[in-house]
Amino acid sequence: MYVQGVSTRKVAAVLEELCGTSVSSTHVSHCAARLDAELESWRSRPLAAFPYVLLDARYEKVRHGGRVIDCAVLIALGIGPDGRRQILGASVALSEAEVHWRDFLQSLQKRGLCGLQLLVSDDHAGLAAARRAVFPAVPWQRCQFHLQQNAQAYVPRLELRAKVAADIRSVFLAPDRPHAQARLQEIVAAYATIAPKLSAWMEENLPQGLMAASAATLRAVFQTVYLAPLDSLSSSCPPPTSAVCAPPTPSNASTLELKRRTRVAPIFPNEASLLRLTSAVLNEISDNWLSSKIYLDMNPSTPPSA
Repeated sequence: MYVQGVSTRKVAAVLEELCGTSVSSTHVSHCAARLDAELESWRSRPLAAFPYVLLDARYEKVRHGGRVIDCAVLIALGIGPDGRRQILGASVALSEAEVHWRDFLQSLQKRGLCGLQLLVSDDHAGLAAARRAVFPAVPWQRCQFHLQQNAQAYVPRLELRAKVAADIRSVFLAPDRPHAQARLQEIVAAYATIAPKLSAWMEENLPQGLMAASAATLRAVFQTVYLAPLDSLSSSCPPPTSAVCAPPTPSNASTLELKRRTRVAPIFPNEASLLRLTSAVLNEISDNWLSSKIYLDMNPSTPPSA
């Protein structure tokens, strides 16, 4: 029940109702702590080649040094040569500063992560610096999901939000990079008068979401299949529609599921308890992915399965 997101106090109440046995929430926490060795083994398991790695973070409130702070949960998701997804690792840090991201990425590297063809992430300064330090030769693409979100901060009127989102998506769904760039220039010009700050932001930032189309090998992969959002753990990929689309970050399924499970604990007593619950949730998500259908057809010559 604890791993499924039931609070320790509610676990105690359910046990008393079902079994007639009274246990404290502290006892439930102590039992949950027995997961630590198993979860540490999962977080430190050996890795291998993963062509595509996606990085993201979310924040949870934790008691630290006598005060409540926001701690970052760093997450790495990989798509392997077989086209299946895995959660490669998770870590709890005091922030997304470069030192924390660098330690996290170096831990993945020490565990055997290799064969990277593309890194996808948001444009956080600490992550960008760590990425360049640990994987300097790996191409990077800015997350299209986050770009869509970031753009909304520059939309001057509420009624324009849906249109802006659709216009940005039309850039990402272009059949190739030249068409994407042409469409980008169209929408930049269209918003130059009614939303000049948005227009300037799009011209500067949206090209960072088109990097996957810059290499022929990656174009071949993404022409084969359009990557579905991570909103469903069991859905198969939709038909191919774009050579520009790139993998979304774990922001969808994994972090949404984390949010659902962690909201029962508005403040975690310490970093260890946060790492325990997030690791348990991510371990479960990763296992579900490994036992479900292939997420991405890695062979461009093979039509995507229905």
